[in-house]
Amino acid sequence: MNTNVDLNTRPDPDRVLVDIADYVCNYEIKSVEAYDTARNCLMDALGCAFLSQQFPECTKLLGPLVEGTIVPNGARVPGTMFRLDPAKAAWDIGCMIRWLDYNDTWLAAEWGHPSDNLGAILSVADFISQQKIATHNHPLTMRNVLIAMIKAHEIQGVIALENSFNRVGLCHVLLVRVASTAVATHMLGGSCKQIIDALSQAWLDGSSLRTYRHAPNAGPRKSWAAGDATSRAVRLADLTLRGEIGYPSALTARTWGFYDVCFNGNPFIFSRDYKSYVMENVLFKISFPAEFHSQTAIEAAVKLHPEVSNCLDTIEKIVIHTHESAIRIISKVGPLNNPADRDHCLQYMTAVALVFGNLIAEHYEDSFHEAHAIIDELRQKMEIYEDATYTKEYMEPEKRSIANALQIFFKNGTSTNKVEVKYPLGHRRRRSEGIPLLEEKFQANLATRFPPKRCRKIYTLCKNQKQLEQTPVNEFMDLLVS
Repeated sequence: MNTNVDLNTRPDPDRVLVDIADYVCNYEIKSVEAYDTARNCLMDALGCAFLSQQFPECTKLLGPLVEGTIVPNGARVPGTMFRLDPAKAAWDIGCMIRWLDYNDTWLAAEWGHPSDNLGAILSVADFISQQKIATHNHPLTMRNVLIAMIKAHEIQGVIALENSFNRVGLCHVLLVRVASTAVATHMLGGSCKQIIDALSQAWLDGSSLRTYRHAPNAGPRKSWAAGDATSRAVRLADLTLRGEIGYPSALTARTWGFYDVCFNGNPFIFSRDYKSYVMENVLFKISFPAEFHSQTAIEAAVKLHPEVSNCLDTIEKIVIHTHESAIRIISKVGPLNNPADRDHCLQYMTAVALVFGNLIAEHYEDSFHEAHAIIDELRQKMEIYEDATYTKEYMEPEKRSIANALQIFFKNGTSTNKVEVKYPLGHRRRRSEGIPLLEEKFQANLATRFPPKRCRKIYTLCKNQKQLEQTPVNEFMDLLVS
């Protein structure tokens, strides 16, 4: 037999593709907690989008690619007057949600921010609803949006549980593209087979590198990468519904598939089925716009602020005990070159909280950094150590702690107590404490964009689970136009 040929028999679709498509098409979300959390997630993500519009480096990226473009029944971009094609609207919404590193988070073998998917979900839902209204059909409701959010969270998060893309240098926004492709194709009317085809395209795109998230290259691309991923997802869904074929062994094909090309030849590992686990356990960033591995360190620093703020010049060293992931992703020394560099520096964020007793988005700006030399002075005094227990409990399904401990040592030989925070305010274990503050965060963010009467109307609707779920998407988006 001649071995210098390939067998050109088209295989059945990869199991990973089939399982995702089956979940999106057939699984019924029944968890009351998941719907309630999705509603809070919607509020929080939109609030992040509104707050980001205070920053010109974000807003300069928004709007049509060609100025003056008019899109009939185009998707609206919350907080603006833009009406865009769904792919560009997804880009803008995803970019705004992620810009300040303030939206929800999922931490496991892989990291990520599942509400990034709202860029695709909201733009497609608004576009579909306006088309349906124009043809005298019923629009989608916000319950459809919440279902899509729960499923996108679940797809991204379950894949992330056991499969580390960061360890092979790949960026987690790949999983945003995959999850958004699945739910967007379904929302647009795609069949189970078409979702499989679209998903194969999403995996064939491969992944961007994590270069732009790490020293010495950290930069603002990490703030728009998720928008780019959601936009690509909408485009792939559209191509598939226009008849573009799929590639059934996109993951498993020998030599040319994702596993061999991008994942060291290893197949994905799964430890649970797709249900609603991820939405129920998602982490909210309530107190600080900061990379999530640092949240508990900042909480500890805020607690120590009253004790040290008047004697900063007497500090000899600052010791932080943390988990392995924080060391790998955000522990760095040397110059910090831009806001995106600073919000991914454990030492910088901790120092700001020690000095000022808080951390807000403006604290990352060049002008603030340049005006406060004490921040870099404290950074130079920091020592970072891994705590093996923190690393272990970070990965335990029933704990998923994100622990940090902070202790300050002074030149006279004295020290503060060691302040340990295992679970951040946005953790599921602290929901009763966190949700009222999440609502306050949303109200404050609404106020940056809308007059008081509109703020009250939006907030009241978002607080009412039943009323929100029954609201047509196009009417909800009407409220968000600036």
